[in-house]
Amino acid sequence: MGFGTELLFVFVLGFLLLGPKTLPAILGRIARAKAQLKQATYAFTTELGPAIGPQSQQPETNVQARTRGQQ
Repeated sequence: MGFGTELLFVFVLGFLLLGPKTLPAILGRIARAKAQLKQATYAFTTELGPAIGPQSQQPETNVQARTRGQQ
């Protein structure tokens, strides 16, 4: 089963369990919650980013970690 098949299965199952009137309302609530979470995450990172500094915004690679450990 691929990702598209699983998504279709979940959608059909939700349609059968919740009905054609309830499912769009629930999907709308989920979409709004996702948008609010994304907005809150963006606001948090833009506000906190400069306070942390430029080093911690970029993940450290294994090469950088080994080089720093050898110094």
